[in-house]
Amino acid sequence: MEPALANLIARVRTAAQERRPLRIRGGGSKDFYGERLEGELLDTRELRGVVNYEPSELVVTVRAGTPLAELEQVLAGAGQSLPFEPPHFGPGATVGGMVAAGLSGPARASVGAVRDYVLGLNLVNGRGEHLVFGGQVMKNVAGYDVSRLMAGAMGTLGLLTELSLKVLPVPPGEATLRFELSQAQALERLNAWGGQPLPLNASRWSAEGGAGTLFLRLRGAVAAVDAACRTLGGERVDAAQATPDWLACREQRLPWFTTLEGRDLWRLSVPQTAPVLDLPEAPCVEWHGAQRWVRVTPEQGAQVREAALAVGGHATLFRTSRADATHRLTPLAPALATLHERLKRQFDPAGIFNRGRLYAQL
Repeated sequence: MEPALANLIARVRTAAQERRPLRIRGGGSKDFYGERLEGELLDTRELRGVVNYEPSELVVTVRAGTPLAELEQVLAGAGQSLPFEPPHFGPGATVGGMVAAGLSGPARASVGAVRDYVLGLNLVNGRGEHLVFGGQVMKNVAGYDVSRLMAGAMGTLGLLTELSLKVLPVPPGEATLRFELSQAQALERLNAWGGQPLPLNASRWSAEGGAGTLFLRLRGAVAAVDAACRTLGGERVDAAQATPDWLACREQRLPWFTTLEGRDLWRLSVPQTAPVLDLPEAPCVEWHGAQRWVRVTPEQGAQVREAALAVGGHATLFRTSRADATHRLTPLAPALATLHERLKRQFDPAGIFNRGRLYAQL
């Protein structure tokens, strides 16, 4: 066992004995996300490096503290990528933080989420035991799918040490189309296009200065992308402009996201077929209608949450400058809360990992 891992395990065991909380952290690029930060820092960045990568197998195994940018560079060298486009939100983002946060980028609605690409992982539980779940192959059906359970758990169930991820080749063809549409028109078009054999990959609608604009990204075989462009119409955006814009969208660096002006940023997860919602402002719409961002004052937060619940979705207070903000994530129903608590007790009996980061009771 390498010294860095042995040291982390020893610290976990000591903390468990003393029931002292630990805060698992990689690069800290997502410290803003979740309920609260509590406990002694447990830095994962010494667990670094690609353990195994065979491009022909479409699987990479990497240590949790590896910089996400470093992994993406390795994959790009083989013409492959993480298709779900995980946001970094900072130069220090790590692979472990990517899985723990469970956040996906613009292509999520078309290619799947982070959890869909987690094949296996190693973790240290709250007893200081180093456990292995899943494997390094795509067809792995033995036992419970614990690996994917860790995606989005925010480190509350254990310390991730190593991950095996499915990767895919970069599509040879790509194009971005621009349409001048209202929000209702954009949602209607996206729903209609979703039922057709089109290489849809990502979409983004927002209204600036009263005008609504939909950007639609196509990816796939060159012939399929070209045929879709002819079918859909719209204005084709030059790749030199479209590529950095989609990257800025992933990282929330577009002007729409950088003009909060003291407001809170809420993330709404709703069915793709949900209509225009009753919100304080026109949102930024992604994922073909399934993800909607809205900037509101603290007093308007309840309206945002109610609007999402009314269509069968939920809302998360994603970014705020208020240190006293609570209930950032939608509270769980009693049955789900009980299930989460039982899982927490199984993996972390002493409750030492990222206490209160996901929900107050966890």
